[in-house]
Amino acid sequence: MDFVYGTQGVCSRQINIDIDETNQTINSVSFVGGCNGNLKGISALVKGKKIDEVIDTLKGIDCNFKGTSCPDQLARALEDIKEEI
Repeated sequence: MDFVYGTQGVCSRQINIDIDETNQTINSVSFVGGCNGNLKGISALVKGKKIDEVIDTLKGIDCNFKGTSCPDQLARALEDIKEEI
């Protein structure tokens, strides 16, 4: 199932996430805007991972004292998705 998450407080504007609801794993992630190479790297690293594992790993990562980051925003998006599925 595809989800779109509007980010807040970071350079990327949106995160597109495809989830395998049955296994609660991530099929794919893509970011709109932000640091292209870094975000492609994050997307590759989380592919095939369990939602909870990614949340535990990325939640709370901060970028330049913003109180959040693109990885943290991904974790927040996944928390929202877990509530929906």
